[in-house]
Amino acid sequence: MTQGQRYKVWLAGLAVTLVLLYLLRGVMLPFVAGMALAFFLDPLADRLEKAGLSRTTATATITGIFFLLVVTLAVLLLPIIQEQVVAFAERIPSYVETLNDRLHPLIVELKRKLSKGDMDKLRTSVGEHAGEAVTWALGVVKQVLTGGLAIINVLSLLFITPIVTFYMLRDWDLMVAKVDSWLPREHADTIREQVAEINRTLAGFIRGQASVCLALGAFYGVGLSLVGLDLGLVIGLGSGLISFVPYLGTIAGFITGIGLALAQTQSWELPAMVAGIFVAGQMLEGNVLTPKLVGDKVGLHPVWIMFALLAGGGLFGFVGLLLAVPVAAVIGVLSRSALRRYLRSSLYHGPIP
Repeated sequence: MTQGQRYKVWLAGLAVTLVLLYLLRGVMLPFVAGMALAFFLDPLADRLEKAGLSRTTATATITGIFFLLVVTLAVLLLPIIQEQVVAFAERIPSYVETLNDRLHPLIVELKRKLSKGDMDKLRTSVGEHAGEAVTWALGVVKQVLTGGLAIINVLSLLFITPIVTFYMLRDWDLMVAKVDSWLPREHADTIREQVAEINRTLAGFIRGQASVCLALGAFYGVGLSLVGLDLGLVIGLGSGLISFVPYLGTIAGFITGIGLALAQTQSWELPAMVAGIFVAGQMLEGNVLTPKLVGDKVGLHPVWIMFALLAGGGLFGFVGLLLAVPVAAVIGVLSRSALRRYLRSSLYHGPIP
């Protein structure tokens, strides 16, 4: 087989894999989540195995403790979240009244300064944009209900993911050895070198970024609850958990928190405290959490990460969001390797005289 034919075989295999992933994206969520958890927990299983436990016992212990902690945390948090949501729903009329009191002077001033024709144009424009916003919101709700977060996928996450995690974690080393035996012998060392670098990159980012998100979620949730913001725990936890997208968690939480604070009270004290919490959280993330826990382990620019997340989410939904950064990290490692080879090649230096 010539070099060109080999490239064609690899490209054909890659194309078939991508097509299958796209076609099966609707059922991949519990398997991707289980594989990510197994990857996350594998070092701990290796340590327990070195301590004398069998791989199966170590896997069962780790998986059981991990999901027990998750369930315990959910049991503790869900009643608080439910209480905040119920209280929020009951206070919606007061929010509307507060916003009306805030906006009424502005509306009066606009009526005084604008002509009747300008006011009619403003009403028409606001009505059109409001209709577009409602249509977009309904579309998002429909996509959530019929897409990656449909009830069947939620149930699969609850019941299938633990099973997938257990078997993937138990057989992780066996699978790695089996895949290693399939490598083309001529390029096995090069592939192992690249995979080792990819593994270091992913391990550093996934474990570090997960720690950052949890720390930010706890900081925002506790802080917003202490200052008395309605739905403070929900907004704080949500902001922290989506912080794997650079700046998105802070911006979304900031806008939501400030808007709710303005609707909750006519005083400027609460909005100022909410803003202070998010500014402090951003400083904590930028100066302490991310440098200490993540550092430069991914080697990807934040803009490239945001592009990867948007592209992954657009193509594969929630599964794409889970896979976006790992795939981007793999592409980054392979691209840097290709660049090093190019800089050493005659294509860069030119023919030797």
